[in-house]
Amino acid sequence: MCRWLAYSGPEIYLEDLIIKPSRSLLWQSRFARENYVQNLPGLPDGAFPTNGDGFGVAWYGSRERPGLYRDLRPAWSDKNLVNLAEQIKSGLFLAHLRAAYHGIVQRTNSHPFRHGCWTFQHNGEISGFDRIKRTLQFRIDEDLFPCIQGTTDTETAFYLALTFGLEKQPQQAMEQMVGFVESEMTQAGITEPFRLTCAFSDGQTLYAIRYSTDNIPKTLYYNRSRAGLDEVINEEREAPAGGITLLSEPIDDCPDNWVEVPSGSLVRVADGVVSVEEFVPGR
Repeated sequence: MCRWLAYSGPEIYLEDLIIKPSRSLLWQSRFARENYVQNLPGLPDGAFPTNGDGFGVAWYGSRERPGLYRDLRPAWSDKNLVNLAEQIKSGLFLAHLRAAYHGIVQRTNSHPFRHGCWTFQHNGEISGFDRIKRTLQFRIDEDLFPCIQGTTDTETAFYLALTFGLEKQPQQAMEQMVGFVESEMTQAGITEPFRLTCAFSDGQTLYAIRYSTDNIPKTLYYNRSRAGLDEVINEEREAPAGGITLLSEPIDDCPDNWVEVPSGSLVRVADGVVSVEEFVPGR
């Protein structure tokens, strides 16, 4: 399925995470190794090794509105991505590889999505989205609705969250959004899950959620602190010291470098501190 990462910390070049690591995001565009769950009946391990249905990068700099570069081609074939990543430095950025589930392959369907200072990217799916798309989008604020450019369930979820107050109360807005989607799925008789492993930011705080209605969410990790690594002699660590990286799949072969986020959690990264809180839809 999709792969993504998000970084908050001292300014680094985008290539330090997207290009250079041994299992970088660019490498994962062809050779992703982790499913959202291992040994799921009917789904072999490593069933989705490629993520070639588009990619995107959003980065925050000196302006309030973040930069955004998206394309519909596979990341592994885009030299512009490599050229940009080796020149752009940022203290907060999000990057995404798309494996299409809902929506056709087009630039406007590539993540991250941007509205004002907010960016949003997702690995997961609203099952039965085509059956409830009309109902979900009717709930979006009429001033926000014209901003939707693509056809994905992710973009609809993002604008629903904005409608529910993402800019003022991020956790509450996301819990209301998920609760609303689940309610509409139930009314439509959709029994398959809503899986949400997403990252979003306003340029100050970085957030991530790992959740699924069936408690089998897509994977999510963050890097251990330098202090935590003092007990682990490991010269292969590739996450920048002093920064926090959230990602759907580790970018190295060193399990001790990474902490798996529990299912049903919201992660908040601010001022170099990671906090993990319970995520309760509809609360």
